[in-house]
Amino acid sequence: MLRIAVCDDDKAAAQAHRAAAEASLKRCGAAGSAALYTDSDNLLYDVTEDRFFFDLILLDIEMPGHSGMELAGRLRPALPQVKIIFITSHIEYAVDAFELSVFRYVPKSDAAKRLPAALDDAIRLISLEEGKYYTIQTSSRLERIPCKEIYYIERDGKNARITARSGVSKVRRSLQQVYEELDAEEFIFIDRGCIVNMIHIMQVRGGSVLLKDGTALPVSRSHLQAVKDQINRYWGEHI
Repeated sequence: MLRIAVCDDDKAAAQAHRAAAEASLKRCGAAGSAALYTDSDNLLYDVTEDRFFFDLILLDIEMPGHSGMELAGRLRPALPQVKIIFITSHIEYAVDAFELSVFRYVPKSDAAKRLPAALDDAIRLISLEEGKYYTIQTSSRLERIPCKEIYYIERDGKNARITARSGVSKVRRSLQQVYEELDAEEFIFIDRGCIVNMIHIMQVRGGSVLLKDGTALPVSRSHLQAVKDQINRYWGEHI
């Protein structure tokens, strides 16, 4: 069940964006609902105080009270995995939107054409991330880690060390065995000793990949071009 929030102080625009979100859910065959906000303070309170959860938020940037840019910054700690789509008439905000890890930027002047595609891409990516788990089972424990929460996996002697949002776990497997067991296209080898989840990659800079949590991981020279190609292809298909 996907939860979407639409926030725009222009009620007519907010209703149009919610209708677009609901239409996208139907097109993508995803169960979900879209909540409408015309006051940014109400959305902020619901998320930070009443612990409302949203998978996707559509924000107008130019709003009284908290601007969409400020609101995104204050929502991110409470909803670290939320996808945010900015809708605005000012193209100069696009650079700042990137710094806030915003999923997509949609100009108001072209919203009718570009918003449905942005919504479809976001909903498909969220659906891709949901419902997959990596299971660690031994004689003494059973642990299930959501694949979308795995940042990277490193070789640690005879073990594989999995770094995820919930912490670090070890499994007595080779990296190749873990990779095959994950069986998910979002995971790639960046060198022989490390697998990374492309969902969490922000950029490739120099010889490293930078993750959303600030972690920088080195990419081997022999893998660098292939890693760039895989990331570009994955982003092109899903983001």
